[in-house]
Amino acid sequence: MKRFAICAAALVATVALACPAQAKDTIKIGVPGAHTGGLASYGVPTLNAAKLVAEKVNASGGVLGMKIQLLAEDDQCKNDLASNAATKLISEDADVVMGHICSGPTKVALPYYNKEHIILMSPTATTPSLTAAGVNPMFFRTVAKDDAQAALTSKFILESLKGKKIAYVHDNDEYGKGFADGNKDILEKAGVETVLYEAVTPDAVDFSAISRKLRHAKPDVIVFGGYKDLAGKLIKQLRREKVNCPVIGPDGMKDQAILELGAAAENVFCSYPKDTSALPLYKEARDAHVKQFGSEPGFGYYNAYAAMLALIHGIEKAGSTETAKIIDVLHTQPVDTPIGSLTFNANGDAAGMGLSIYTVKDGKFVETEFNITLK
Repeated sequence: MKRFAICAAALVATVALACPAQAKDTIKIGVPGAHTGGLASYGVPTLNAAKLVAEKVNASGGVLGMKIQLLAEDDQCKNDLASNAATKLISEDADVVMGHICSGPTKVALPYYNKEHIILMSPTATTPSLTAAGVNPMFFRTVAKDDAQAALTSKFILESLKGKKIAYVHDNDEYGKGFADGNKDILEKAGVETVLYEAVTPDAVDFSAISRKLRHAKPDVIVFGGYKDLAGKLIKQLRREKVNCPVIGPDGMKDQAILELGAAAENVFCSYPKDTSALPLYKEARDAHVKQFGSEPGFGYYNAYAAMLALIHGIEKAGSTETAKIIDVLHTQPVDTPIGSLTFNANGDAAGMGLSIYTVKDGKFVETEFNITLK
């Protein structure tokens, strides 16, 4: 938000004089996300990325002679808390925002930022409508949107899994339903039969009923739309019911929670950013996390690291925190990141990053040869 403070001093002749603005000494970057709660395993890694990038840049003298100040706000990936977080960040004069994490809260928060002309860059929000042409000109993301993921997963279902009968299960959320619907649209146009389409409650505990429905439907492949905890519970029950067909889902499934299923995780697939571990910036980002936090980075860390670098790059090349100038840089000047060299297309989607299909083998996620590069 670009605010201009004006003060007046009344003289004898009642002439108003504008007081000079106080010099700006920090660049404020908002970092809203699920820092606590059930989806904290998605939000905390992105906050860690923001902290490490800010520390690195500040240690090198900052940006345009100013230090980066992070403004962290916990929205727990809940819509009502997301609007509160956005309001708080606006009141604290955030220059740009790196977040939110989940698609629903991002969609709720966007109008607040748009009204104040604040750039919002999400590392993990994938709902396609967020970057629909002309809708949110100040929104960017460093993650593949659901329809891009669906284009890859549906291709994999057709060409590798040879699926002819597909069941769809989703959490009825922006993220999960969007992914399931994207696959369904593509596969039905390709002549693939839909044998079941069901929504499940995100906080459900008992998955026996839906598992029995899936066993009766006898799908070749189950497309799951949702996050890792729900996916884990469903897959565990499916295997108990002897439903052993492939289960494929979006990037939110590539998580330790799936690996902890053990043998039940075999024949599970998901889309996720292409392995870029050979890149120097990837190694640097990983090493920084291991040194600081004593563990491997979690979901969304590298995308958030990339988003932070992109925002700082935009400010630096623009020579200011003026929104229009930063946007121009983001659209036209590439930035090196841990996930590749990125620019952003006219709608705000990252161009240049790769997306692959991963599967579980011997207790680890392994990248397959199925991949695309986003444009």
